Parts: sequence; structure tokens; C-alpha cells
Amino acid sequence: MTLFATGPTLPLDRLLIANRGEIAVRVIRACRDEGIETVAVYADADRDAPFVAMADQAFALGGDTPAETYLDGPKIIAIARRAGADAIHPGYGFLSENADFAQAVQDAGLIWIGPDPAVITALGDKIEARRIAEAVGAPLVAGTPGPVETSADALAFARRHGLPIAIKAAFGGGGRGMKVAWRLEEVEELFQSATREALTAFGRGECFIEQFLDRPRHVEAQVLADRHGTVKVIGTRDCSLQRRNQKLVEEAPAPFLTDEQRERIHNSARAICARAGYSGAGTVEYLLSANGTISFLEVNTRLQVEHPVTEETAGIDLVRGMIAVARGARLTDDSVPEPRGHSIEFRINAEDVARGFLPTPGPIARFDAPSGPGIRLDSGVVAGSVIPGSFDSMMAKLIVTGSTRDEALARARRALAEFRIEGVATVLPFDRAVLDAPDFRAENGDFRVHTRWIETDFAETLARAVRPHARVAPANAPALLRLAIEIDGKRHELGLPAGILAAGGSASAPAEAAPPDTDEATDEATVAAPVPGTLTAWQAENGAMVEAGQVIAVVEAMKMETRVEAHRAGRLEHLLETGAPVAFGDALARILPG
Repeated sequence: MTLFATGPTLPLDRLLIANRGEIAVRVIRACRDEGIETVAVYADADRDAPFVAMADQAFALGGDTPAETYLDGPKIIAIARRAGADAIHPGYGFLSENADFAQAVQDAGLIWIGPDPAVITALGDKIEARRIAEAVGAPLVAGTPGPVETSADALAFARRHGLPIAIKAAFGGGGRGMKVAWRLEEVEELFQSATREALTAFGRGECFIEQFLDRPRHVEAQVLADRHGTVKVIGTRDCSLQRRNQKLVEEAPAPFLTDEQRERIHNSARAICARAGYSGAGTVEYLLSANGTISFLEVNTRLQVEHPVTEETAGIDLVRGMIAVARGARLTDDSVPEPRGHSIEFRINAEDVARGFLPTPGPIARFDAPSGPGIRLDSGVVAGSVIPGSFDSMMAKLIVTGSTRDEALARARRALAEFRIEGVATVLPFDRAVLDAPDFRAENGDFRVHTRWIETDFAETLARAVRPHARVAPANAPALLRLAIEIDGKRHELGLPAGILAAGGSASAPAEAAPPDTDEATDEATVAAPVPGTLTAWQAENGAMVEAGQVIAVVEAMKMETRVEAHRAGRLEHLLETGAPVAFGDALARILPG
């Protein structure tokens, strides 16, 4: 397929990647195919990450929090200019949908690999995006005309339009800052939680509300648009397998759609992006109810995590396409390519499925990935990598492709059986269990997966299928110690025999492994932290009487909020102040007999 017409484009010899992990590796590979040099930037915790070693140059950002590193736009732009970069690719997350950063990149004389800042602003504002969708006749459910000011206003909307309702960050995406209320009594608390989470993740806490379709599928259209007015829909995806609005498994093309549904999604996605003046790769998302109702959800003005399944079925490298568009290339046409086969992506996250998908940062002792026909692995880690607690838990993506959906499922079963990761908990047991679920396999065409399927229909089956992860101690020190050193902030690497830095220069004894983690009995009154992170809020006052199941605190981990519930009734006694860092299992509070 000839995607772009021949013609002059802007020169681009060196590109900085304002991101980390798997997506940084993905962009580096695309740049190598294009003959473009790459510059990596990295947080302290990522000093030894594969993407840092792969890049042609690497510069330290100095710090370990998102705010100090991958969200520090001025610091990133200063490094780009110092490194002689011509362009910046933001990947996904972090600054990828930040219009101010995009504008600052352009103001610095650099090429921004993404849509224009004004388009990011318009479509990043979920309320304005909804207005654009209305203007082109896209399908929509009822929603508020603007941000909701108070939790009382949220409750009033729920009473007027009925439940469930979705409380959504007006300036966010990726499931962060979105809460779904199913009961009136939880609306106000979830509104407050959504605004807090939105403020933490995006710097703005405004939220709007719309009706939430019960048991909907999540279907989306991948778009690639040039800067000359041509918008091309590359295909559809189904991303219904989610937990807490975070996608876990995606596939392309979206299966079990009627021709009419697919055409309506294609046409409205193209119209929305054309109306907004979109350019680059983007995704238009929809909900599809069980009765066939389609409702526009949002536009993600960036590359999606799940883009590889579309690449596999369309035969298009979307990252190279983004770069070509940013350089001024023209698409040859706006036709929708016919899918070639079927592709399924499994996000390989460091999470303990049996403990409610809790993030499990730590060292990876073993990482043996599958291979063979139809198997692609996009990974940001190797054996020996460390998953930091301050960033996202995704380690890699397993993409399996077959000539049909059934063949892709069969290959996925084989690939997941081969995959071995040790040292951190992973979602692999979940992935294997999903492949055995009739609702997902849909062997008779009865595809019953929806966005809350994991927490509802599949919950009991999953609980029986997986056990809590037995956390594994780190391996002994390697024979060769690799040290990253920085000279003027630029990374260089030295290899030294392990232990050479010990006193006197003699080799030190191997590091002792920490004892395996065990679930020891604790004080019956103790409320333990369910995830490592930060105690961001108390939902019940110190000394208050609480009921079993009542939400008493919120812990933020890897940019997501986890609600902490009382395990029994009694009088609550706080043990930590708001803002305190916590490790998994730390005592947050005690619940004493009343």
C-alpha cells in the first residue's frame, strides 16, 4: 500500500523522545527504519532501562517523580536544543496531549510529532469535543453542557437522567479522572475522587457528566490525517476488556459489528477529525450498547497504546506515518484499508490479579517472551529491569495475529503458555483465564464482553482461576556490574567486575536476596495499604465510627486512585497523615471496637 504521495518534506535528522519504557523503544525502532537519530531522556529510576541504551544519545532529567522528569516540558525542550534535535515525539501519556507543551516545542523551532496545539486544546476539552461531534451528527448520549461545579450538581444530574452516570475529566484521557456511579449514594464521593485524580494526572480537576450505557462495548476508530485536509480511517478496534477504565486486551478489527455500525463509526470519526482540522495519528472512541446504540466518547489526540493491532491488520506503520505527516507529507487518499486477518494485544502489566490488580513494582528476575508465527512483542523491559513505583505498571505488549479471529485466539493461547516472567506479579494469569472464557471466545458469535465484564460477569471465574502472587526476592548481583555515569547530564556506560567498588577494590560478597514476602498475620484492627503509593485523602475523620465496606481513605499509585475500605465496623484511628508515602501492607489506620 502506498500511503503517502511523493513530494518535498521538512528535513528531520534527529528526534527526541519525551517518554519512557515500551513506547520509547517503539519510537526508536521507527526512527531507525527512517534513518533518523534518536535522543532519549530519562528519570533516575530509568537509568538502566533498555530504551536509554538503545537511543543514539541519552540525557538525565534528574529526579524520580513524573513532575520532575517526563512532565517537565521546559527541561525536555532545553535538552532537545542542546542535543541538536529537530523534532520531539511525545509517545502517549505524560505530555502527549498537552497543548502548551506542543506550542512550546513549536516556539522553540522544533517539529512537533502530533496534531496542532489548537486541535489538542479543542479535542482535549471533552466538552468542546462533544460539541464538535454534535455538529457533524455523530451519535451521542445525554450529558452536561459544561463542567459540573459541585458534587451536589453531579447528584442532581444523576437524579434527573438516571443511573449509571460517567464522571469524566474534561481535560484528560486514558481512563484517569473517570468514575462510573451505579448508586446514588456514591455519586458525590466519586465526583470528588474524579476531580482529585484529574488534578493529579492532568493538572486540572474540572469534570463533566454524561449518561453511561450499561454493559457497553468500547469500540474505536484509528485515524491518520495529513496537514492538507485528508483524513484516513485506518480501521476499528475493540477495547472492551477493561478494569477500572484501564484497557487490558484489545483487538482489531472490532469483531461482531454490522456493516451499518462499522460504516457509521468510520464516517463519524472522519467527520469529527476533519471538522477539528486534525493531523497525525489519533483515535475516536465510542461506546456500543447491547441493543446497538452507538455513542461518541472522546478523541485521543495521540498515539494509542493499542496501535499495534491496527498496524498488524492494516499493514501500516503508524509511528512512521506520524513522522511523515509532521514533515508535511500528503496522504494518497482517504479510503479505509481492507483488514488483513485479525490481531489481539495483551498488555503485560506488573500487577497482582488476585489482589485486585495491585501494581507490584520491583525487579524482574526472569523475562522469557514467546515467539513464532504471528507473534510480536513490544517491550520496554528485559530480565534484570526494575519496575519503578512512580510510573505506569506496563512492561510490554504481546500482539498475536492470525488469518482469522479463531487462529489469533489459538496462537494467543500458545504464546501465553510460553510467556514466563518472575520477580514481579503480572497479568498473565488473567490473560490465560480470559482465553478460556466463552463470553470472550464467542465461538457461536455470542460476544458478551463489555467494559465492566471483568468486575461483574467474570469476577467469580477469575477469582477461582488465579492465586495471589508469591513475591520473589531479587537475584544475586551479576558477574559484571554495569554503571551508568553522566557527564554534563549526558549518559555514558561503564562495565566493571561486580564488587570492584568494595573497600580496597576487592570483590565483595554477592548481595543477599531479601527473604520472600509472606502474608503474616497482622493485628485484626489494622487497615493495611493495598498498594505502594501516597495516602492522598482520608474519607472518614480520625475517631469516626465506620461500617464494614465503607471507603475510609484513598491511596494514589502509578497515577491511579485506589479506594481503601474498612474491613470491619468500629472507631477509626488514623496512623498516617495525608500525603504520607506508603509501601504495600503498611498500616494506614486501626479500627477499634466502638
